Amino acid sequence: MHATRIKLLKQQADACGLPLHIIEIPFPCSNTDYKKIMTEFVVKIQNDNIEAVAFGDLYLEDIRDYRIAQMQGTGIEAIFPCWGIDTKELSQSIIDIGIKANITCIDPKQISPDFAGRVFDQSLLESLPSSVDPCGENGEFHTFVHDSPDFKNPIKIKKGETVERDGFIFTDWL
Repeated sequence: MHATRIKLLKQQADACGLPLHIIEIPFPCSNTDYKKIMTEFVVKIQNDNIEAVAFGDLYLEDIRDYRIAQMQGTGIEAIFPCWGIDTKELSQSIIDIGIKANITCIDPKQISPDFAGRVFDQSLLESLPSSVDPCGENGEFHTFVHDSPDFKNPIKIKKGETVERDGFIFTDWL
């Protein structure tokens, strides 16, 4: 959904000093195929002695319950470090601590296409309609973080083309 180039994901993981596991999900993908692919991935990380997987979910109970159910019996703990944090506070904290991100995808059924490709900053937060979660938790938008105080170095990005595809608006970052 984020439509972020793999080379940028690799740079992001390197900047954080974290390993990256890329899971290929075909499009379209049935729920049966998705479960099979994710089960294979969980088996792989079990073999790598991974003890926990962190998810960025904030408040959607059904998504959290699904992730917990998928991890049950695997010996791998599902952790949710941001769970329950007020998203208005979290979005402001993200900006205040110096995390830099840009919007990569928007759902035009929930937010104006004018938001595609925007910088995640104070101006964005102030211009979001009240119906939009400031962290995009309901799928209104997705972002790519290209700089953070935790990064070894910022990732240099350049704005590419913005296109409509499959009912969503995507901005390519190069």
